[in-house]
Amino acid sequence: MNVIFPSIDKLLNIVDSKYKLVHVASRRSKQMLENKHFQMKQEEYVNKKELGRALEEVEKGLITIK
Repeated sequence: MNVIFPSIDKLLNIVDSKYKLVHVASRRSKQMLENKHFQMKQEEYVNKKELGRALEEVEKGLITIK
């Protein structure tokens, strides 16, 4: 069984809308793919793919959502 990390419940306590969360994570993951710029060390991420890593950055407060 695959466990999704971070959980959607935790993320929705940070971001008030699923749609906003998807938008922010999508934009951030594209930035990661294009620029290879990560806010944490590679080994600190739980996820291997950029979308999951973007969600981890949201959970850790590294991305500010206005």
